[in-house]
Amino acid sequence: MIPFNKPYFSGNETRYIEQAVRSGKLSGDGQFTQLAHSYFEQNWGFRKALLTTSCTDALEMAALLLKIGPGDEVIVPSFTFVSSANAFVLRGAKIVFADSTAANPNLDAGALESLVTSRTKVIVPVHYAGIACDMDVVLATAALHGIAVIEDAAHAIDSFYKGQRLGSLGAMAAFSFHETKNIIAGEGGLLALNDLQFAQRAEILREKGTTRSAFFRGEAVEYNWVDVGSSFLPSEITAAYLWAQIENLADIQRQRKAIWERYYTELAPLRIQGVGLPVVPDYATNNGHLFYLVCRNRAERNKLIASLRQRGILAVFHYLSLHQSPYYTGRHDGRELPWADHYAECLVRLPLFYELSAADQQRVIEAVLCFYQTI
Repeated sequence: MIPFNKPYFSGNETRYIEQAVRSGKLSGDGQFTQLAHSYFEQNWGFRKALLTTSCTDALEMAALLLKIGPGDEVIVPSFTFVSSANAFVLRGAKIVFADSTAANPNLDAGALESLVTSRTKVIVPVHYAGIACDMDVVLATAALHGIAVIEDAAHAIDSFYKGQRLGSLGAMAAFSFHETKNIIAGEGGLLALNDLQFAQRAEILREKGTTRSAFFRGEAVEYNWVDVGSSFLPSEITAAYLWAQIENLADIQRQRKAIWERYYTELAPLRIQGVGLPVVPDYATNNGHLFYLVCRNRAERNKLIASLRQRGILAVFHYLSLHQSPYYTGRHDGRELPWADHYAECLVRLPLFYELSAADQQRVIEAVLCFYQTI
C-alpha cells in the first residue's frame, strides 16, 4: 500500500532527543527550543516566535491575547480544520463563516466586507495547501474596521505572499508541526508574533499565566500567577525532534516541491474533463504541502478514492464544511456557502511525502489517469 503520508526522519532526531535527555532539561525552553525560536526570528522576520504544543494551542493563545469573549465575532473560512474556529468558540465568540473562492479553497477575500459588523474582532485567513490568501484585501478590510488578522498558517511553512513569508503579515500567525506537515515534531506548533505589544503577555499565557519564563531568565525574583493561561509549552524532546527537521528544511522542500510539480504536470490533461487542479495565484507560491484534485461531484470523488485503494494507494478527502457540522449547524446564520460545500464534497488529496519514490508516484499518476479513462 502506498500510504497517504509518511513522517520524515532525517536521522538526527534521536541524537538530539538523547542530547536533550542528557541535558537534564526536558520541560521545555531549553537549548533546542531556543534554537528554534532564534531561527524563526532571525531568518523569517517574526518579531517573536514561541513554540507551542500544537497549532491549535497557538490559535488558542492568539484568542486569549486578543481578549476574545462573548459577543465578539470572528470571521473564519468554513472549509478549514475545526481548530481555526474552535480556538475562538472556546472564548465565547460567534463564528461568522466565509465561503471559499471558485479558484481554490481559500476564503473569498472579496466578500469579507459583507461579513464585517461592529462586533467583528478577528479575521482568520487560512492559507490552504500552503497557497496564500489574497492578503492585500484581507489586511485592507481589517485596517478599515480596526480588526485583527490572525493567519492560520498550519499548511504554510516556507510559503510566500508577494515575496513576504506567510505568517509575517497578520498581527499573529499559527503554524503546525503535526506529522502530516512539511517539517514535523509529531505534534507541535508555533505562535509567531508580528506585533511586540503581545510579546510579554504571550510568554505569561504560555506558562500557565505565570511569570515563570522571566524568572528563569533572572528578570524576576520569583514567579507569580498574574494572568489566565495554560500549559502551551512543548517539551524539549519535541523541540529536539523539530530542530533536526529545521536543519533539513531546504532538502525537504526541494523534494516535496518536485513531487508536487510532477503531479501538476502529468495530471494536467484532467482539466479537459472538468477535474480541478490546484490554482496558485500570481501573488502566491507553492510550498509542496499537499496536492489535491477537485472531482466533478461527490460520487466521483468517492469512486476515485475506492479505485485507488483497490490499486494499493491511499488517497483521502479533507475537511467537511464547518457551517454544516453537527456542532455549529444550529448556530450558523443560514447563509449558503456553495464553494466550501463543493470542496468538502469533491476534493481528494493524493499521497505526498518526502520518501515517495518516483516509481510509486508514477503508480499513483497512472491509477488516476486510468480511472478517468474508464468513466
